[in-house]
Amino acid sequence: MRRTPAAAVPLAASLVLAGPASPPAWSAPAPAWSRHQASGTTPARSQQKPSEAAPALSGQKASGATPIRFRQEASGAALSRQRAFQVAAAKYGVPEQILLGVSYLESRWDANQGLPSTSGGYGPMHLTDPRLALHGRHGPGTAERAARLTGIPADRLVRDPDANVLGGAALLARHQKALGRPASRDPAGWFDAVARYSGATEAGSAHRFAREVFALIERGAGRVTDDGRQVWLPAAPEIAPRMEHVEREGPPEAGAGRAECPKGLACEWLPAPYRELPGGGYGNHDRSDRPRRHRIDYIVIHDTEETYGKTLRLVDDPAYVSWHYTIRSSDGHIAQHVRARDVAWHAGNWYFNAKAIGIEHEGFMAKAGAWYTEAMYRASARLVRYLARRYGIPLDRAHILGHDNVPGTVPGTVAAMHVDPGPYWDWGHYFELLGSPIRSTGGDRSGLVTIRTDYARHHPRYTGCAEPGEPCPPHGSSSVWLHTAPSDDAPLVRDVGRRSDAASTHDVHDHGARATTGQQFAVAGRSGDWTAIWYLGRRAWFHDPDDAPTAVNATGLVVTPGPGRASVPVYGRAYPEPQAYPKGVPVQPIVPLQYTIQQGQRYAVGLATHGEYYHSTSFDEKAHRLVRGRTMYYQVQLGHRVAFVKADDVEIMPSTTDLPG
Repeated sequence: MRRTPAAAVPLAASLVLAGPASPPAWSAPAPAWSRHQASGTTPARSQQKPSEAAPALSGQKASGATPIRFRQEASGAALSRQRAFQVAAAKYGVPEQILLGVSYLESRWDANQGLPSTSGGYGPMHLTDPRLALHGRHGPGTAERAARLTGIPADRLVRDPDANVLGGAALLARHQKALGRPASRDPAGWFDAVARYSGATEAGSAHRFAREVFALIERGAGRVTDDGRQVWLPAAPEIAPRMEHVEREGPPEAGAGRAECPKGLACEWLPAPYRELPGGGYGNHDRSDRPRRHRIDYIVIHDTEETYGKTLRLVDDPAYVSWHYTIRSSDGHIAQHVRARDVAWHAGNWYFNAKAIGIEHEGFMAKAGAWYTEAMYRASARLVRYLARRYGIPLDRAHILGHDNVPGTVPGTVAAMHVDPGPYWDWGHYFELLGSPIRSTGGDRSGLVTIRTDYARHHPRYTGCAEPGEPCPPHGSSSVWLHTAPSDDAPLVRDVGRRSDAASTHDVHDHGARATTGQQFAVAGRSGDWTAIWYLGRRAWFHDPDDAPTAVNATGLVVTPGPGRASVPVYGRAYPEPQAYPKGVPVQPIVPLQYTIQQGQRYAVGLATHGEYYHSTSFDEKAHRLVRGRTMYYQVQLGHRVAFVKADDVEIMPSTTDLPG
């Protein structure tokens, strides 16, 4: 192994070291769609991603965009979604821009194969039938109201995309009429009807939804939908919404001024309890003074596995766990429960709790709903951008984690770690909204790949969404399956932490053989249409053909076992050495996980940090202590979850460094 001198390793440029940090830059270079092309080059035609112009968020500066060009089809089939909006707009007297803007904020114009969203909405207009989607947990939704207005059965409204658009247009027209407004062709006069369409009960949330729609109309958008339909919304910067009704609807939110949110985002303060419990103990979070005492390095993305209302009742229980924010699916409304300075109990790993902000998103990873609304994605992205800027958190997948990326603390906890938000969370789109798109940063010999699926058209096999072993409906996914050899017939790689006595499965809850968009891995080989990466201590192969790539090349830093070491242990938390603990603070054992990194293997480095432990076991926050050590750790992308290695155990080098032999 060739050792790279320490002075030659660009740590300051390539690696984030825990400590004072500057806020991340917000430029958004255009992605290079080929896994074989470095940024700034033009990929071959067969490697280009279908045209898409994703708009910036409201309040976010749009990056320089190229004009949207769509291939014209001889048949009208590929344009039928566009035609559906034209027909519905004409039939119900709704401006076409309004209809397109509302639909984009609900579904990005996707049909989602007739599957419900995580809040029980269907189709391009997100008509809701919660009784069907969420097993009777709610009353009638907007699909029934649209059925009465259109005469189209509710079942067809939720299954047929064209009928769905008609239903949405009828609802918008009814809202406009109820407001005493004419069915004008001028989009500027529809602000309040758009706000009502959101379904939000809070004025602030409704107005935010409408502002996002009009911001989208101003900039324009175009994309190919999940079922291959080309849709576009021409930019109309001249349209300025009239908001006469806004002032009469009262203040935006109760307690909004106390919530830690960016300006213009609909938030409210619904505090989680902090109190002592009968019989001893306390709940449901810890007081602190982050980041003055210790840094916030992570934001953890969760889904609730419950409805929004039930989730709020859970976080209000002092004997339950806690998280910082909850985001509602239907309209992106945000409730904050725990101050960012305080430590919520959400990650299942105390080390990450002490250093993270947890955000719950209303939804179900697999059961009941298969997709998350655009309104929720956009609200979440605005919140995360705000928090990242405020606390200097880099916008990458080493710092913006899913709950399913958080490691177990010790071997006995690995199998029970949570698996949300799961493979249906669109990480690629989410990072586009964050202003940090997943893009190529290297060439064929750059040594790393970043997973990036074409979400809408990437439909891997999953089972167990409804019943164990039963196939899940085909749907877009951010994940790729990993095999022991370059073949679909080869077994999936094994995760000894999750299933010590059995192979990985295609179950939607089993991520033991999956890699996900945004995660970086060291390249371990290529064979035809397959790429191998180092994963959980072995080579793992994923399908990565030139005409439908599932990864892009990248450069960065990697670690490998140091000279003379056959293997090195990995850890689920970066705790200090015993000598660092002061009197009265119990020493926390540094326990390796059941995985090792073998000599000759490489793993991508996400950050470096000194060992740290936040001692907080009492209701009296004055008794809390932060222990910092001298031991340096590197965070690596070990498998689907991150892990830590001790710097003294490994060599660190640029990913482009050649291995001998």
